[in-house]
Amino acid sequence: MTEFEMLLTQNGWSMPEAAKALGYSEGHLYRWKRGEEAPREAVMKLLRMEVRSRQRHDSNASFSFIDLFAGIGGLRRAMEGAGGRCVFTSEWDRFAQQTYHANFPDNRPIAGDIREVAPEDIPDHDVLVAGFPCQPFSLAGVSKKNALGRAHGFLDETQGTLFFDVLRILMHHRPAAFMLENVKNLKSHDKGRTFEVIRRALTEELGYTLHTQIIDAANFVPQHRERIVMVGFREATDFSFEELYLPGRQGRGMRDILHPENGTEAAEGHYTVGPDAKVSDKYTLTDKLWTYLQDYAAKHRAKGNGFGFGLVDGDSIARTLSARYYKDGSEILVSRGEGKNPRRLTPRECARLMGFEDSFRIPVSDTQAYKQFGNSVAVPVFAEVARLMQPHVLKLMDQPRLQKVG
Repeated sequence: MTEFEMLLTQNGWSMPEAAKALGYSEGHLYRWKRGEEAPREAVMKLLRMEVRSRQRHDSNASFSFIDLFAGIGGLRRAMEGAGGRCVFTSEWDRFAQQTYHANFPDNRPIAGDIREVAPEDIPDHDVLVAGFPCQPFSLAGVSKKNALGRAHGFLDETQGTLFFDVLRILMHHRPAAFMLENVKNLKSHDKGRTFEVIRRALTEELGYTLHTQIIDAANFVPQHRERIVMVGFREATDFSFEELYLPGRQGRGMRDILHPENGTEAAEGHYTVGPDAKVSDKYTLTDKLWTYLQDYAAKHRAKGNGFGFGLVDGDSIARTLSARYYKDGSEILVSRGEGKNPRRLTPRECARLMGFEDSFRIPVSDTQAYKQFGNSVAVPVFAEVARLMQPHVLKLMDQPRLQKVG
């Protein structure tokens, strides 16, 4: 990545926005981005100044954390809300990196593949945060060692998975706490073996206490989204998920996140247009796609299956937004009234549905934005967990940590 491209990313500008701000054509900017021509020094100075002006001043942070498998920074938003300061980020997807940089202009490079990062190259931190992928653990290496009469441990059981990288970082740095996130079905994945390996590795091998809870985001946003949250501490604490504040629905509905289309909000990019900020027609389903989705749903209803589209109005609680939303939007379609084809959510509405504030910048295409928000976390859920963790983290920070391993 050229410095010009990095500065554009850190400023969170799309190419049209950058062209307008810098006073050059998009063609010029693309040539600079590809390194075909050297950008004007005046432009580079302006970009560097913009980046510096956007940098956060977090000297008052009460604890530090690292953000692994960071996506677009949902867990980071939660931790910062509890007084945390991010000191390291890892995310391999370049489009997610673009969105992350646009919203967290701390001018620190994002590490790509965490498997290629040595633990000693990661800064010391008080909390490890990760939304790691759910992967089965191979028992091949374990079975071989058993046959040879040799001892084995979590390093053998988790080798080749991304959870292994979480463990090796925890083992080396011994932070005060961790917060891990995964899909609800993690506990039943591979007939329960996956979660059992995780539990044993974190508690029996590394000595952390472990607290788990399945939380539905519908307590905070108008979307059913159940996720398992795993919180651990280096020493025993009186942390309890029973103290978690879950506000419940409280009249919440999709109206809270849908564009009002009445002029009370400003039009945004290509999402909404005109003086009333009406949702662009591009989000309305074509006759062909709408007919297909209705026929598909009818076919599965006849078979007694629950597959099909999910139609919502202002009073609804939506289904789970997934990373495949960009394909046809069928899981959450917004009703436009009798006799009218429904529409997809706009990326801004997806951001709101995940609990991101309207100031959150979306510098990528709609396809990438749908994938990113579908892969993200519901921020208010984890902000509440982070709030609950914070006093216990601070208490452990006052105690000497065990000597690092490795």
